[in-house]
Amino acid sequence: MRRTARLLTGAVFAAVVVGGPLAASAYAAGAVESAGLEVYPSSVVPGGTVTVGTTACGDESAAAEGDASAVGAGVFTLAPSSREGEVIGQFKVPPSAQPGTYEIVATCGHDGREVHGDLVVTLTPVQPRGSVKTGVGGALGPDPVQTAAGVAALAVAAAGGTWLLHRRARGDGI
Repeated sequence: MRRTARLLTGAVFAAVVVGGPLAASAYAAGAVESAGLEVYPSSVVPGGTVTVGTTACGDESAAAEGDASAVGAGVFTLAPSSREGEVIGQFKVPPSAQPGTYEIVATCGHDGREVHGDLVVTLTPVQPRGSVKTGVGGALGPDPVQTAAGVAALAVAAAGGTWLLHRRARGDGI
């Protein structure tokens, strides 16, 4: 028993010692990657307003210039936001825009770095579907099979509890 515990302890220790530097270097490599251009909403109908933002321009950036001419919206300005190191801007998709995927570009003011993001133009608005999984919900869900299974499980539990209490009251024991 002690030998097994020592072997397991040694194996865990070795994994931590060897995995520690590897995990740190993987984290550092991920932290170096620059952010892209976030487009919200990513799908819009013609005439809609789009907000774009990025942290790729760095803390020293006073502003950036956005280019949405691919969709016909032209040039717009991205200004520093309340979040440190982020610049944001807005543009309106022209009512004449055709459905498709368009590349939106932002050019950082201090170093000329370009950041890209995609915007999808659709003819019909994208409606959210499904339910929100909050952990709190009603008794009746969208699936009648799951509802019936839940009611059956509660009925079996109630019947079993009643039966056990009845046996105990008679003195039969549990």
